[in-house]
Amino acid sequence: MMLDVLKAAKRKSVGTKQTLKAVQKGTASRVYVAKDAEPFVVEPLLTLCQENGVPCTYVDDMKTLGKACGIQVGAAAAAVIEG
Repeated sequence: MMLDVLKAAKRKSVGTKQTLKAVQKGTASRVYVAKDAEPFVVEPLLTLCQENGVPCTYVDDMKTLGKACGIQVGAAAAAVIEG
């Protein structure tokens, strides 16, 4: 499953703001975005990923992404951090 990489990652960012910072720093190797997240929340992140060549994977919903990150609430975005 595509979320296995995220679940197994030792370092990850959870949430749009943290993930945006990781992409800006160049430490995000893959970004996950929930399909049901508000477009105005994730559009800047998607644009930045495209500009920096960071692959993005869509996840069905925020609840599934949050669960994969090990949190009890939904997450709009998350990333696997290199290193």
